[in-house]
Parts: sequence; C-alpha cells; structure tokens
Amino acid sequence: MSRLCLVEDDPIMGESLADRFALEGIEAQWFRSAEEAETALVTEPFAAVVCDIRLPGLSGDRLFEQLRRCRPVLPPFIFITGFGDLSRAVELLKLGAADYMTKPFDLDRLIARVRDIIGSAAEHSEDRDRLGISKAMDRVEQMLARIAPLDTTVLVRGETGTGKEVIARRLHQLSGREPFVAVNCAALVETLAESELFGHERGAFTGATQAHAGVFEQANGGTLFLDEVGDMPLPLQAKLLRVLQERAVVRVGGRAPIPISTRVVLATHQDLEQRIADGRFREDLFFRINVVELKIPPLRERRADIPWLARCFLSDCGERRGGVPHRLAPEAKEALCRHDWPGNVRELRHMIERACIFADAEQLSAADLFEPGLGADALEAATEEPDQAATLDNYLASCERRYIESRLEDNAGRVTVTAEVLGISRKSLWERMKRLGIRKTPAERG
Repeated sequence: MSRLCLVEDDPIMGESLADRFALEGIEAQWFRSAEEAETALVTEPFAAVVCDIRLPGLSGDRLFEQLRRCRPVLPPFIFITGFGDLSRAVELLKLGAADYMTKPFDLDRLIARVRDIIGSAAEHSEDRDRLGISKAMDRVEQMLARIAPLDTTVLVRGETGTGKEVIARRLHQLSGREPFVAVNCAALVETLAESELFGHERGAFTGATQAHAGVFEQANGGTLFLDEVGDMPLPLQAKLLRVLQERAVVRVGGRAPIPISTRVVLATHQDLEQRIADGRFREDLFFRINVVELKIPPLRERRADIPWLARCFLSDCGERRGGVPHRLAPEAKEALCRHDWPGNVRELRHMIERACIFADAEQLSAADLFEPGLGADALEAATEEPDQAATLDNYLASCERRYIESRLEDNAGRVTVTAEVLGISRKSLWERMKRLGIRKTPAERG
C-alpha cells in the first residue's frame, strides 16, 4: 500500500484527515510538525505529502524548499492553505508542488486528488520497464524475451531516433549478461578503428606503447552494441565478418586468436540492401548479421506510444528537478499526436525536456512544446484540421515540410545545427529536404 505523509499541527483537523484517509484505504502517517516530517521524508519513502502551509516553527513551504535542496526526488506535495496564503500557494506550484487546497476545502476533492497522484506514480513505476504501449512495441518486447537467453546475433533496423540503442540495452538487461559496451561505427576514426574494435599488441604501430583490448574483448561475457554498422568501411566489414564467424579476435600486430563469448547486437538506419547493390556493404556480412532482425517502426507509425512516452519523459524531468512532473494540456496532447516526428522518440524527448525547463506553469500548452524553435506556421500545421481534399500522405508531407522549413529559418539556414535540433543526422535531413522539395539555403551554400 502506498503511504501518505500528512503534516498538520491542528489536532482536530489532523485526526479528521487521518481517519478519513484510513476509511478510504489510504495509509497516512500523521506528523504534528514540519521538523518531524522532514526527518521521515529524508529517510522513508512516501507516495505523496499533504501539508499545511502555516505550521509552528518550520512552515510547510519552508519544509518544501529545504527538501528540494537536499533531495533529488520529492514525493508530490499538496498544500493546505488559508485565503491569505493563496499567492504563496501559487508560487509553490511554480516551484513544483502538485496542488493546493484552500480552507475550507471539499474533503472528497482532496481524497480524489491524492488518489490521482498516488495512482499516477504507481502507474509510471510499472511502465518504466516497457518500451511502449502500442501493438508494434508489444511485438518487439515479445521478440526480445524470446531471444534474450540465446547468444544469437541481432540486427536492429529503424530510422534515426527510434531508440535502437534502447532496444539493445533492453535485450542486454533481459539476458542477464555483463557488461554492455556500445560503439558508434560512424564515429570511429578510420586510422584507429581496427585497433578500437579488435585491439592491438604492444609495438603494433607507432605510439602503441602497451597492449590494448578492443571492444570485443571488453564486452566478453556480455553484449557488444555496434551502432550504425551500415557506415562501417569495407575493409573493417571483412574483419568483422571473420570475428563473427570464428568467435575469436586477432589483435592488430598479433597472431594468436583470442576466443570471445560476446553477444553482438548491430543497428543501422541505412537501407543495407541498397548499400549492397551500390557496393558499399558486403552481402556475406549482411547474411551473417541478419540472423534475427528487429524492425523498430518510426514514431509516426505508432502514435499510441506518443502520449505514453511524453508522460514518461515528463516524469523523468520532474524527478531530475526534484518536483512534481508537468502535465500536458488537452490541446498539447493533440498537437503531439498530430505531429509527424521526423526525429522520432529522440525529438519527442528533447521537446519535452526543453518545455519543462522554460515553461512557467505546471500544465504545458502546445505553444510551450513547439516554441521556441517551431515557428507559428509549423505549430499551426501540427494542430490545424487537414484539408478534406488532401490525401493523408500529402497532409503529413506538408506538415513535415513546414516544420523543417521553420526549424531551418530559426537556425539561419544551418543544416548541421538544424539536424541536431531535430535529433536526426545531417545526411537524413538533406534526404528529407530533397524528398520534400526544400531548397538549399544561402547559409549552407557558403
């Protein structure tokens, strides 16, 4: 049962509230002073706090402020206030309090609010281990559970920002293996890539003053995640194929193969079949890594996950700042669900984090989410009714085009900066601009 912390110095009010909570099946621990409550709140878990503002000695609002400074995560606070303290209660909401009740208040309303807060906290706790609530992500979860006990090589495919590394980490978590090592193949320096992946012996090249274990050895007994494998140079692809086939690595400058027991998970946003046709990816390596393929759908194809993910990100932001999570206004939820998400889950997370930092109120509006950075035209495109004569594809393309154009305008036409804001690669943004007919900007031509 979730416990409630009740802080009330008035014996009649305190006893009345404690009895009513007990009748409602809510376990409440009653403290007569803020000092007593502070000690318990620092050392014990509570699902929520109901606290009077005016208390002898340390006041309720001071208790809240002190706890915010010493605890990274606070349970939601509901303040009880008199009419004269109303402005202070509003200030506390801006600091992260969940709600306030003005005396005399409706006890049923207080009970309902407490239930809502405790229920939301419990629901989020249960949700933390899920990847999503859509049928598509349920299928991914089922596949992960099935292959987790095996050491089969897994290929994760999906657009940039869909959460491919999250999938790899979940598979690793389910497998019970240790450790987890992640490498972005696109970020490897070509001259050092072989040493980084496979290791080197002392004296193998100039500057190799001591032996070095590559990531395959570092991940021995655990999981090695090779992200953006589609960008790996062809010479490295040949060596990777050999390691996967022989389950052993030979360090640069070495001769003896070193056996490894490493689960390899690879990911790419590239069309590998097309890269094979273009001569940029080895067909034999493709067949070797494509033992189990997990396709992660883009966020626009699993819109049921959008409100759920937004709620998770809001809760995470609330925990990091030590306050009550922001809430989404109805129009904000609608705007999120109708947006096309070219940057997928990464873009959604960045949007929520930015809104939590700059929003003045606990409830986030559509403007809080899509401003700054998304111009007025794009915000309108994200929330307006589609033209009945337009096809769905045309409408979505129009939204995406206006959105990208607005972001480019906000960033003075700088494609690299805009791609980072969108949470996608520079190449991916150029491809979208070409597909949508967005011309190169003067800033980029220079």
